[in-house]
Amino acid sequence: MSLRVLYLAHDLADPAIRRRVLMLVAGGAEVMLAGFRRDSNNLAAVEGVMPIELGTTADGRFAQRIAAVVKAVAGAGRTLGLLPRPDVILARNLEMLAVARRASALFGAPVPIVYECLDIHRLLLKQNAAGRMLRGLEGWLAREARLLMTSSPAFVEHYFKPLSSVDLPVMLMENKVLDLSDRQVAPPPQRRPAPDEPWRIGWFGALRCAKSLELLAAFSRAMQGRVQVDLRGRPSYAVLPDFDARIAAEPYMHFHGAYKNPEDLERIYGQAHFAWAIDFYEEGQNSSWLLPNRLYESCRHGAVPIAFAGTQTARTLGGKGLGFALERADPDALVQLFDAMTGPAYDAALAALAAAKPEDFTAGRRDCEALVQRLRNLAQGLPTPAAGLQGSMTPYRSSLEVDAQDG
Repeated sequence: MSLRVLYLAHDLADPAIRRRVLMLVAGGAEVMLAGFRRDSNNLAAVEGVMPIELGTTADGRFAQRIAAVVKAVAGAGRTLGLLPRPDVILARNLEMLAVARRASALFGAPVPIVYECLDIHRLLLKQNAAGRMLRGLEGWLAREARLLMTSSPAFVEHYFKPLSSVDLPVMLMENKVLDLSDRQVAPPPQRRPAPDEPWRIGWFGALRCAKSLELLAAFSRAMQGRVQVDLRGRPSYAVLPDFDARIAAEPYMHFHGAYKNPEDLERIYGQAHFAWAIDFYEEGQNSSWLLPNRLYESCRHGAVPIAFAGTQTARTLGGKGLGFALERADPDALVQLFDAMTGPAYDAALAALAAAKPEDFTAGRRDCEALVQRLRNLAQGLPTPAAGLQGSMTPYRSSLEVDAQDG
């Protein structure tokens, strides 16, 4: 009998939501999807799963999101109460954890809740009364949860252990590229640009970092056409309201619109020599701790990642001998990197990517089945393999390692 999962999404248009739904379905689960529409973004199409909209939220407007959550909780009986009882509720982000608690109560006997947290909001990190209150709320809501799913060990190290009042077993679920083809494919070969062609840097995904935009604009101008920057994905107009005008004014930066993940990844990364795996949006906090989609996508598809020294991204790449790390966040540092970018240096970086293990960057069908089995074990009340965050056991294990120990 298939596992029935109610997935509560903070943003139904987020490609990461679509990827998680695809993983659950590929792993054999029956998925019911409900969540918020974010601004006017089109919903991410998930074949065979019709989402239930709980309301509309606005990017960057935290108070409005709180009001939307309160309304969704109050109306949960109408929107979710007629659904068949799920075996597990998966709640993405803090606001959906609040909805999950209410939804669980609607189905009679409590339904196990998984708290999926792939970003640490800056308000949770504040050391003032508001920050302490929000962390207290998170801990109170998480008391009804059975498992914390997160994407980077640095989130546990820097937030969940020292600051958060959440005390749950941890499952590390990295933002790997989803590939359900069951084929063993090496990263596609990249060619050096011809003498009259520029190097191409791809900045793909959630485009929300003003500092990256400024840095790449100044750098590309300084290189006078020897480097082009291609942007694809979803700009955050709440953070970058003048994004379109800025890009139109840049001679060496080009925005190519949205793309489909994972279907378009091989094509778009195949057109880039390098990938911008840097984010300063919440510098020193979330941006320093996350392991972004770009890290896995670029390594999987043969675009050499550029990271920022001192971040979890740079440490992860450095541990594998991959990519380049900027020591300073200024155009001169990038100019120096590319002035020294000889053909042999680039070839060596590509060879390192080609020699890396594909499973380090790719989630396949076996990973999907392992995820669903882990959730099934949770629904059946089987023992949790790891101690809570306040315990002595390390939580930094992959989903497959956890599931293997679950039996």
